Amino acid sequence: MKTITITTEYIKLQDLLKFANLVETGGEAKERIQSGEVTVNGEVCTMRGKKIRPGDDVAFQGQHYTAAYAD
Repeated sequence: MKTITITTEYIKLQDLLKFANLVETGGEAKERIQSGEVTVNGEVCTMRGKKIRPGDDVAFQGQHYTAAYAD
């Protein structure tokens, strides 16, 4: 599982995909999320604004990601 460090309370799902360089644009993030290619905590999530907090498991293209607060 790869960890994405955030400095805010949460990060939106589409922003996590962009921040982690998993997609090139916000439009691509929107398309992939709405087509059901992303799961959050084991369930398909089609809400691009879903709040991802530390401990949440985001899976995309066979890889798992989570958010963590900066020290």
